[in-house]
Amino acid sequence: MDEHYYLGAYWGPRQETALECARRAELFFQGLARCDASFAQWYRAGRGFPRDLPGHPITPEKDALARLFLERRLRTDGDKTVMEDMGFRLMAWTAKQDATDISLTCGKSSPWGGPNSCLLKPTRSSPLRERLLTAPVPADILTLMVTAWDPDFAMASSSEMVEQLETSDFEVRVGWLTYLSRRLGRLPPLPAPVRIEPVDESGWLLVLSPEPLTASAPEHVALCMRVRELLDRAGLIRRPAGP
Repeated sequence: MDEHYYLGAYWGPRQETALECARRAELFFQGLARCDASFAQWYRAGRGFPRDLPGHPITPEKDALARLFLERRLRTDGDKTVMEDMGFRLMAWTAKQDATDISLTCGKSSPWGGPNSCLLKPTRSSPLRERLLTAPVPADILTLMVTAWDPDFAMASSSEMVEQLETSDFEVRVGWLTYLSRRLGRLPPLPAPVRIEPVDESGWLLVLSPEPLTASAPEHVALCMRVRELLDRAGLIRRPAGP
């Protein structure tokens, strides 16, 4: 498994306050600690953090997270006015070296500059990486992303596989695990070995394989392409482009 694997959740413009985003982030970070021991503490950038630490420790409580979101809002280059419609952003990691990273954009109501998203990139270090990519951990993380962020879709895949499958910047991505919100439409019949599991009342988790699929295996690529084709025919792949 030498590809660049990641888990991502994506949703369109959704105006939310710092506190509303913080409530979601609190649920997410506290849930991650239950998914794997390496997720017990997260850190962020900033001046003055102790040199023996990877950064400033993040307190996974809504009030602290809300303050953090407000401090890190995007501003204009000139008069430094807060860009209210661009929401909130946060980068976090677990260690100085061989870290798992999170990149988060939430509360963004503007259609410009990409969607709201929550991306988790597991460490490249083995054997921890092997553990984080072994069932049921990825499915647990993806389900947590769905519960916390209510995305339009979410997936676990590799950058290499996405590059082979994706035809535009505005589409649902298919991975070895793929979540689709019921907001997108009706799910078509899918071929074996795909399993369809409901996620509460919000959508479905498509399990193409219990373990990561690789872009270097033609049969893995063919399965993902077949599922993507069927979803595309059902109108579930292409998303409206921004202005």
